[in-house]
Amino acid sequence: MSTLNTELVRRIKSLPPLPESVVRIQEICSNPESGIADLTKVIDKDPMMTANLLKAANSPLYGFSREIKNISQAVSLFGMATVKGFALAGAVKSSMQIDMAPYGRSAADFSDISQLQSALMLSWYGKIDREMMNVLAPASFLDGVGEIIMAAEVITQGKTAEFKALVEGKATLEEAEQEFFGAVSMEVAAEVFTRWRLEPLMIRAIESSHEPEKADPEIKPYAYALKAVRQAINLKERFSDTGLAAARATVQEAGLDEEGFVNAIKVVNLS
Repeated sequence: MSTLNTELVRRIKSLPPLPESVVRIQEICSNPESGIADLTKVIDKDPMMTANLLKAANSPLYGFSREIKNISQAVSLFGMATVKGFALAGAVKSSMQIDMAPYGRSAADFSDISQLQSALMLSWYGKIDREMMNVLAPASFLDGVGEIIMAAEVITQGKTAEFKALVEGKATLEEAEQEFFGAVSMEVAAEVFTRWRLEPLMIRAIESSHEPEKADPEIKPYAYALKAVRQAINLKERFSDTGLAAARATVQEAGLDEEGFVNAIKVVNLS
């Protein structure tokens, strides 16, 4: 945590551990011998997680053609990695007070953006590489956790207006964060997930997504994909011409599937 200032480090260290049910879901998803039935059993014991997953599964955002009535169906359609993302996102909501006023957004906006990012990644990479989705699905859900920590610290310092002005005046959120904190939200998120002992590959992918060109070769495809999704959808803009142009440039730079990305944008943006 040496690159983060003292206040951010303190906030990260004060976070509670993940709920036992979420830890169990991580274990199941990391075990190649586990399957849908194992995951379903854990989710069925958590009424809130069950309700949230079924609500998401029946949202037009994900485009499933029939009503999803039970957890087994939802897990089968989403895939275990995406369900893990839902579980971790739920844990974030329950363990952190979310106030995104410094970014000029509400907690509901943050939740919507997180789900949009997840839907875009699923629509894009779910058709390309299901193995990579083991990392990209939860990572796309959790990409904004660092912003929650940063927003809370801005509020504590009484500098909401100052930070909001930075956000509005800079071309990207990262530029505003860097100027105010000397760090970007992806670095903060990586430290949170290190504390929670999440998968090292996912942590490295999120941290490297700020500057994917500097990432190790095995991390670059993940980091570039996360960066492209974030450029298309973030707290500053959703599907804007500027954001989409930047996202496509990132996809082209990395040699990723541009046609699939454009098609996924169309699907999610029309939902």
